[in-house]
Amino acid sequence: MAAWSKVRRVGTVAAAALVVVVGASSAGPDTRSEHRATRPVPAPSPARAGLAHDATALRLYVDPQNPAADQVRQWNADGREADARAIRKIAVQPTAVWLTGPPQDAAESVRSVTARAEQSGGIPVFVVYDLPDRDCGNFSAGGAASADAYRRWIGEISIALANQPAMVIIEPDAVAQIVTGCIAGEAAAQRYELLHVAVDTLAAYSNVHVYLDAGNAGWVKDPRVMVQALRRAGIADARGFALNVANFFTTDESYWYGAQISNALDHRPFVIDTSRNGNGPVAQNDPVHWCNPPGRALGAVPTLDTGRPLVDAYLWVKQPGDSDGSCRAGAPAAGHWWADYALELVRGTTGTGGS
Repeated sequence: MAAWSKVRRVGTVAAAALVVVVGASSAGPDTRSEHRATRPVPAPSPARAGLAHDATALRLYVDPQNPAADQVRQWNADGREADARAIRKIAVQPTAVWLTGPPQDAAESVRSVTARAEQSGGIPVFVVYDLPDRDCGNFSAGGAASADAYRRWIGEISIALANQPAMVIIEPDAVAQIVTGCIAGEAAAQRYELLHVAVDTLAAYSNVHVYLDAGNAGWVKDPRVMVQALRRAGIADARGFALNVANFFTTDESYWYGAQISNALDHRPFVIDTSRNGNGPVAQNDPVHWCNPPGRALGAVPTLDTGRPLVDAYLWVKQPGDSDGSCRAGAPAAGHWWADYALELVRGTTGTGGS
């Protein structure tokens, strides 16, 4: 189980500094300190500090406002009780909250989720996902308008966290996209710098565990290449890294790939997204094998008790039922809830029609 006391950047909580980036630069990582101002981090309340440092008390937060829960209520009202029971298998599990869009919206999401999580005693999981030129113009294209805008966005999220216990996944696909060449040259250098800023800013909190995304077992197949890229992106200041976000590789495949990366990074821990990997990936000769593939299934339920010392958690980073993009017939835009696909994931898991 992940111990919140074993953060990589230690020190007295009351003396920690919240890093808010206020300047602009597309230069390399060595110039980051020229663009920072600091604010003191509020010390956590005794109750919160106790929760954060007692690993036996930890559990992941289940948001009652998740889209699967909304679907359960709707289908019960419509008389679709069997389908509602099936989707409840998703609704009762903790899933990550993805932060995108205007900084005030992202910060408000953080404040509202952390407030509910504190009341329930659970640890929320967030995903920051707003880098400029996000997803290389593919189905999840978008992101902040500029490097300056992204720095401000990360700063607002950091203020909203205010040292609340949380797990944060940093920018899915961002590092792997640099390695595989869809971001190159000055844009790649800027992306590395912004990833480093995001890690540094959020990992300044002792109660926030930051995991830099490292793609999946089938993308950058040489772990040594990924290790080099993670180092440049700031992994030294993160708790660890994340694997298989929104993908389908099995937990065992992800573990063995992650263990090789971890061993090269002084046994740094990692988390695995198991949300849809119950049947593994489809054949990669499918041109959109990563996008809403048919015949998939839910994977291991989220837990902080993985039984593997290197693995801090199995997480449902991708909300099962959220579309990967409008890549197949009937599929909505990326990030939008797709009830039929959610139902298919449950049925693939149970083999009993989900009821």
